[in-house]
Amino acid sequence: MAGALLTDLYELNMAASYLRRGMDGPATFSLFVRRLPPTRGFLVAAGLEPCLEFLERFGFEDEDLRYLSDELGYDGEVVDAFRELRFTGDVWAVPEGRIVFADEPLLEITAPIAVAQLVETYLLNQITFQTTIASKAARVRMAARDRALVDFAFRRTQGADAAMAVARTTAMVGFVATSNVEAARRYGLTVSGTMAHSYVESFPTEADAFRAFAEDFPERTIFLVDTYDTLNGVRTAIDVIRRLGLRDSNRLGIRLDSGDLEELSRAARAILDQAGLRNVRIFASGGLDEDDVDRLVAAGAPIDAFGIGTKMGVSADAPYLDSVYKLVEYEGRPVLKLSEDKATEPGRKQVFRGPEGDLIGLRDEPPPPGTEPLLVPVMVGGARTEPPRPLELARRLFEADLIRIPESAKRVQDPTPLQPSFSPLLRELTERTRSLALQRAGVLD
Repeated sequence: MAGALLTDLYELNMAASYLRRGMDGPATFSLFVRRLPPTRGFLVAAGLEPCLEFLERFGFEDEDLRYLSDELGYDGEVVDAFRELRFTGDVWAVPEGRIVFADEPLLEITAPIAVAQLVETYLLNQITFQTTIASKAARVRMAARDRALVDFAFRRTQGADAAMAVARTTAMVGFVATSNVEAARRYGLTVSGTMAHSYVESFPTEADAFRAFAEDFPERTIFLVDTYDTLNGVRTAIDVIRRLGLRDSNRLGIRLDSGDLEELSRAARAILDQAGLRNVRIFASGGLDEDDVDRLVAAGAPIDAFGIGTKMGVSADAPYLDSVYKLVEYEGRPVLKLSEDKATEPGRKQVFRGPEGDLIGLRDEPPPPGTEPLLVPVMVGGARTEPPRPLELARRLFEADLIRIPESAKRVQDPTPLQPSFSPLLRELTERTRSLALQRAGVLD
């Protein structure tokens, strides 16, 4: 039991007010993204797993309650009510790894309104960030085509927790390894690493550095060849490979980290091939993003794998999503928001995916023929419906969806996202609820 203070103050204020007034009816909130960033043709759902872990252990510790009482001035009645709160609700969500579009719920939660309000901040935090990163990484994956990708983001992410999430979500969309050792251990990923320029600089000569590294790690030797002169570094690597007899290693390569990667990779490949080392792979890194990778692959640069770090780890071109968490039903009554440019649709929802595209409808309406519902029940009565899903399953879901979505949405340059439509039943409920809301507000008679 923990985590209840991982929220914004206004959530606590609203929850306290509900509790004082005995408002404990079931409320359904829907979490979705209003609009996609200009450079995104789709999003990849991610962050659900940490949300479920949070909901399972949700509650106030004694120390939390003392802080609320002593420092924030909540009265004894409210503090006692907070003490009893647990998450006992239901969650429907899009499984991690699935591709989604604007307006489509990634998660819907139904719980007593005070609890449903309190968990908003954490759920938005996790799903927004991890979906942002998974979607960015997916673009790199598309740009790379069949080239291998390694997560190099740890040192540039905004905090260690973010680095763990980046390693996890990049694996979800097809990255083959991460440099993050703890993430590899925790999530069962392949870990990958080479050497730094400081290692090369610390030895009397580049050859000494390469030889020492190859002697210490003969089964995973990748030489960083651009510390001094790149092509001379390639020749030095070749000499060390020959002297130590490493040519049959399956994890043998050179790494390019600066300069004109297309030109240098072509020259390096020619030198390696002339030396009979066609099995030596070329690995490229150095502030790359999907545009760089797309350009290099399209040009036919002979690069076998890319290390992707800074720009992917912070989703540099689109570092946030317009995500929201909106009340859509309270005590069985559908509700909506009518604010200009921020209007919402009422009711518990489902997304039906079919050959003609996505349809957002009501959860209890019959699925249209030939469609698949995207949201599934993941918690009932505060308990998971199944054990945590493995990352491999999320990756398989991503791969399957990637094949099915339009090519126009998958373009790295100028993608066109799919626009979901709304079912007649949802449109009818929206109009009816809108009229009632305007009447209650005194706008309509």
